[in-house]
Amino acid sequence: MPRSVLAYLSDIVEACDSVAVTLRGVDIAAYAANRTTRSAVEREITIIGEAVNAISRIDPDIAARISHARKIVGFRNQLMHDYPAIIDDTVWAIADRDAPVLREECSALIDELAGLSN
Repeated sequence: MPRSVLAYLSDIVEACDSVAVTLRGVDIAAYAANRTTRSAVEREITIIGEAVNAISRIDPDIAARISHARKIVGFRNQLMHDYPAIIDDTVWAIADRDAPVLREECSALIDELAGLSN
């Protein structure tokens, strides 16, 4: 049985939460200096990109309500297939600035969709 949009939205929220926890108390210099931290954040961003891509296939209308959905999937592809071109400052900015916004959007969509199914 295929996963639901709600499951993928939940994956995004959890990945954003994991990014926040991983970066708690970590500045850009510490991030850039620690491969384990970079790998953890990049992995969560990859999960986010996969989930957004799945939502795009399952329910394009919901995907259209996720800010920068195509860019998120594109960045996931860059992380996976063009990793030498990854710039730590870019990943840091996405994790620090964009992930919290994405988390709130997806959390609101979960609330809305869960309310519709009740």
